[in-house]
Amino acid sequence: MNRHYYISDNLDELENLEHELQDKGIEMEQMHVLSEQDAQLDQRHLHEVPDVMRKDVVRGGKYGLAIGLTLAVAVLVIGYFAGWSETAAGWVPVLFLAAVLLGFSLWEGSFFGLQRPSGDVRRFGQPLKSGQHVFFVDVRPEQEPLLDMVVSHHPRLEIAGFGQAMPRWVLAWEQAWHRFRRMM
Repeated sequence: MNRHYYISDNLDELENLEHELQDKGIEMEQMHVLSEQDAQLDQRHLHEVPDVMRKDVVRGGKYGLAIGLTLAVAVLVIGYFAGWSETAAGWVPVLFLAAVLLGFSLWEGSFFGLQRPSGDVRRFGQPLKSGQHVFFVDVRPEQEPLLDMVVSHHPRLEIAGFGQAMPRWVLAWEQAWHRFRRMM
């Protein structure tokens, strides 16, 4: 999947664009609007960027996980070669320490990620501060012509680049979640 970014100063146009894309078969979960004008977004039927995607939690968590795995493996290796596992308690304290280091590092990495804006927010910081909105859509290769056709009817949209789309499994999970919420 590919991510396409567009900038606009008109939320009505983005709402029309989102409806047109949905009519052509691109699902709501594939589209997001990033804006600093949350009150205006709440008044419209736009799929806004969730708060967790506005922060660098996932990236920070990945770094924390990598550090935690390294520490956990180091504890297990040191415990093996130092003979810690040959005590009366056996491997339990060594495994517990490895698990605590892994969990703590993951938590700390995610916590640091909460303190930083995500890459998309940093990338489009200036347009967002000036009151513009960023619309991005993740499309499969076979959906590219549909996107191009619909976007061509919106000349006020400014193409802002391309990027890495969310993984398909995340998209599938989000779609299943929305279907579940509609059933409730």
